[in-house]
Amino acid sequence: MDALPTDPLFYAAAIPAVILVGLAKGGLGGAMGFLGVPVMALAISPIQAAAILLPILVVMDMVSLWSWRGNYHVPTLAVLLPGAMAGIGLGWLTATVVTPDIVRLILGIVTTVFVLRWLWQKFARSDVAAPRRPLFGVFWGLVSGFTSFVAHAGGPPFQVYVLPQRLAPALYVGTSVIYFAVVNAVKLVPYFALGQFDATNLTASAILLPLAPVATLLGAFIVRRLKAEAFYGLTYATVMVVALKLLWDGVSALFG
Repeated sequence: MDALPTDPLFYAAAIPAVILVGLAKGGLGGAMGFLGVPVMALAISPIQAAAILLPILVVMDMVSLWSWRGNYHVPTLAVLLPGAMAGIGLGWLTATVVTPDIVRLILGIVTTVFVLRWLWQKFARSDVAAPRRPLFGVFWGLVSGFTSFVAHAGGPPFQVYVLPQRLAPALYVGTSVIYFAVVNAVKLVPYFALGQFDATNLTASAILLPLAPVATLLGAFIVRRLKAEAFYGLTYATVMVVALKLLWDGVSALFG
């Protein structure tokens, strides 16, 4: 682990992962941000991958909070955040009692469900705004907090609850920015308690950090000039390939 910052195999996975996360933060969204931890988990432990990415995400959140200040939907945040805190706690408990191979298997399952959800949405779209149901929101907040802790992948459960409400675009983005800024800030505590912010991981985060603003600006550049939907099919196919690899690694380690 001490040799991680000089390991070329680590950078072969980490550099594309950070670029994908930055592109998602820049506006491309979709599956790109979800790929960060799964791609890095091909080279290192999923928990370590998430720990290295977390400080980078927090810096991105600071920029996003300033960019989208004044745009937020209080009822949505009030419903989702309590569940998210419980989900983070569940993720913390999971990380303390299971092996990295089991976490890798969980990540593969979550990633597969994410792709299947996208396929379902392709054939089941509705233009009618759904009513806000608090218990429904608490549940999806819990799922979002858990997947965010394990893989910084809280976006899909968040979207399951919020997108059907048909909020105005600026209100939706601003609400999501505040939600994930709070979630990522809270995650710093259990990641620190798990000993994941050691010198090795923080050094790796610092080395990768300069890629984040470049990738974020590139994402914004692409969004302004090209249709992001053109990238989604290929991106989700890539997610599925990564998911299958994680499932194979997890099952092989546990039952091989």
